[in-house]
Amino acid sequence: METATRPPTPTRDRILDAALSSWGTRGYEGTSLDALAAGLGLRKQTILYWFPSKDALLDAVITRSAGELAATMQGALDGAGAGWEKVEAVVRSVFRLAARRPELLGMVREVSRLGPPAATRMIVALQPLVQRASEFLEAEMDAGRMRRHDPNLLLLAIYSTVIGMVTEVDVLRALGEEPTARSLVRRRADVLALLHSALMTG
Repeated sequence: METATRPPTPTRDRILDAALSSWGTRGYEGTSLDALAAGLGLRKQTILYWFPSKDALLDAVITRSAGELAATMQGALDGAGAGWEKVEAVVRSVFRLAARRPELLGMVREVSRLGPPAATRMIVALQPLVQRASEFLEAEMDAGRMRRHDPNLLLLAIYSTVIGMVTEVDVLRALGEEPTARSLVRRRADVLALLHSALMTG
């Protein structure tokens, strides 16, 4: 695989950063390699030296994005207590990412929109984290602390709710809410209240 044959360098990292920023805000089809090169002050051939095609660059962006997202989620889980505290910690970490790295969550949304094979690569990269989350929910349900649901469907619902609330700017504007730091905090509180009501037995 391309990412295994070329070690990280400042130029390679700049290309990845620019692709993530552009595709996470304007979409994969919205920016060509020519436009990326121009924005970086590079020749297109330089990008193609590191990434033989636009699809190869997409693969590398997905791999790095999934790794960053997984590390963030893992850190939130490891630093949290038990039960609801873990759910709350993960949701808060996603909202922090939305404020600090909106292009990263925008890329997650864009990969979902692109569908296979891009979405499949993201799913595979995040599978260990998804498995841990599913096992956690199952254990909480078995202990009677959370209401009984299919854990995988529940994860999908939580994912859709949280990612939608932090990335669907146009939808939020249509509902009369401008995306600001204050509104992000309010949406986080609303999501946590919704999830607590839906999940917890007491």
